Amino acid sequence: MADSSFDIVSKVDKMEADNALHQAQKEIAQRYDFKGVGASVDWSGEKLLLKASTEERVNAVLDVLQSKLIKRGISLKSLDVGEPYASGKEYRIEASLKNGISSENAKKVAKMIRDEAPKSVKAQIQGDELRVQSKSRDDLQATIALLKKADLDVDLQFVNFR
Repeated sequence: MADSSFDIVSKVDKMEADNALHQAQKEIAQRYDFKGVGASVDWSGEKLLLKASTEERVNAVLDVLQSKLIKRGISLKSLDVGEPYASGKEYRIEASLKNGISSENAKKVAKMIRDEAPKSVKAQIQGDELRVQSKSRDDLQATIALLKKADLDVDLQFVNFR
């Protein structure tokens, strides 16, 4: 019997992120506490750019964006948020969405699989994703459960289970 396998990836659905951004823009336009403070959130290339007249308001814009991302099923572990900084008369925050598993996080996940997963499970790092193989599908499902319970600083998805 051939080995069963699955891939561990960390990808953000661009359309879901775009939908969350549009929902946040709509809420910011309608909320009374954002009237007249120049609050906005928009794409700036591959990054998200949040603007407002004060540091407190730009942090409130960030809270709105984060709540919309959660509602669209995007983990906040995928959001890399910078510090608020002054730019002229407004405050800005730059945020980006992380795609791919960094090599250090991939090594952590592979080590966790080696140490704690069933012994028949093998993990290989392939670029910015991991391939996990085993003869037993039950062992692979146990590995997925183990990784879902683990507190890692990266959002993981499990794809191509065969």
